[in-house]
Amino acid sequence: MLDSDLAELYGVKTERLIQQVHRNTARFPEKFAFRLNHEEFSNLTLQFARSRSWGGRRTLPYVFTEHGAVMLSSVLRTDQAVRMSILVVEAFVQLREMLSTHKELAHKLEELERKVGIHDQTIVQLIEAIRQLMEPPADDKKSIGFLS
Repeated sequence: MLDSDLAELYGVKTERLIQQVHRNTARFPEKFAFRLNHEEFSNLTLQFARSRSWGGRRTLPYVFTEHGAVMLSSVLRTDQAVRMSILVVEAFVQLREMLSTHKELAHKLEELERKVGIHDQTIVQLIEAIRQLMEPPADDKKSIGFLS
């Protein structure tokens, strides 16, 4: 999540949030929080139509993972930050559950495709066998009996 979005959720200014991150750098390793580079930020600006004009952002934003978002509540120490950290954890848990459900569904679809593919081949072979049985017998039978 972007620093500005988390600041809004936690009820603090973005500057204060970033200030606390700088004061507590040991709590925010690269896998908890990182800064976007210029290319990533411009892609984000284009994708979400964020303002570049006067009054817009002048520094590259921080991005926080779920662990970083939770860690923010320990450094911000406001009642709203504590409430929001609980909601953030619950949101990430729900997101993980949804992703795992989709993975299970995708796996089951792959299994079904594989089974249908095997059954399709079996059905084609069965139809070919039935067609062969339906063909009239060839007339090159040898006569049985005595020849005169």
